Amino acid sequence: MKRIAAAFAAALLCASGAVAVPEPGPNQAVIDGADMPKKLSAFGIFRTGTSEPVDALLPYTLHTPLFSDYAEKHRLIWVPPGQQASTAADGHIDFPIGSLIVKSFGWPEQNGGRPVETRLLIHRADGWTALPYIWDADGKDATLALAGRRVPVSFRSPDGEAHSIRYAVPNKNQCKECHSKAGAILPIGPKAANIDFGTALSRPDFARFFVEPPKAAVPMPRWDDPASGSLEQRARAYLDVNCAHCHNPQGSASNSGLFLRWTDPVGVNYGIGKRPTAAGRGSGGMDFAILPGDPDHSFLIYRLESLEAGIAMPEVGRSTVHKEGAALLREWIARMPKDGH
Repeated sequence: MKRIAAAFAAALLCASGAVAVPEPGPNQAVIDGADMPKKLSAFGIFRTGTSEPVDALLPYTLHTPLFSDYAEKHRLIWVPPGQQASTAADGHIDFPIGSLIVKSFGWPEQNGGRPVETRLLIHRADGWTALPYIWDADGKDATLALAGRRVPVSFRSPDGEAHSIRYAVPNKNQCKECHSKAGAILPIGPKAANIDFGTALSRPDFARFFVEPPKAAVPMPRWDDPASGSLEQRARAYLDVNCAHCHNPQGSASNSGLFLRWTDPVGVNYGIGKRPTAAGRGSGGMDFAILPGDPDHSFLIYRLESLEAGIAMPEVGRSTVHKEGAALLREWIARMPKDGH
């Protein structure tokens, strides 16, 4: 992934400090069409024969990213010429037809740091389409994997523990489990409260992507940076990013009554003293999603720390336990006053 990071930096400034000259954009005809190209190179997102993105796509990061088996992720946005994205009142970014959102996954120890998978969200006339691509062994192109696949991956977590997993590339239908809102596929990562463009929007060819730069009244903190927010704020940012795409009134877990968005009030519907909607294995025999002062008897923690199908949450997207994220939530719950206030 080092080469990708270098390409991102080069996209912002030339070596001399002058503004970089933008390259041609991706293949708009392929983006707008109905086809699902077998090869990722058909989109013109990456330089020929490499995993380095062309300069015309806007790189961005998230204050708090979704946990995906400790993968490093690199993100890109494309908005077609003559079109602009706008920010809704709730912070959701509305991308025009012809837009493209790209996310590549990789690990420093795997394939020399080259990406393992690249996912596309394509805004076409009939809505958003999600396409997963797995990079070929030589790193020169990636192949469409509509049925998903398990890819052997080895890496070390921040505590030095070695992991060898079969990383799950989702099939096309599984993408809908996380990206569904009121039955439609929508982007979930880029939103005003969580997105960070660094200095990239100072480039005119990137500034034109937006009516106004996305900005939130209360930005989300980094979940792992105590200087960026309080313990509660960081825990809530973590829950928003890792859980709220399903746990919201229009998400796939709406029937649970557990709503974990950054903007949701912290009360019973946030899990505080909330009993399970239906008794089952997922509750681990515990009475409450969050029992203030007692993370060991909060089934929210029980599910985050499980890898067992039918218990583990999130249900897709991870094959390892995010020990650091669970530790943050444990500390937050442990410090809660036992009356919940």
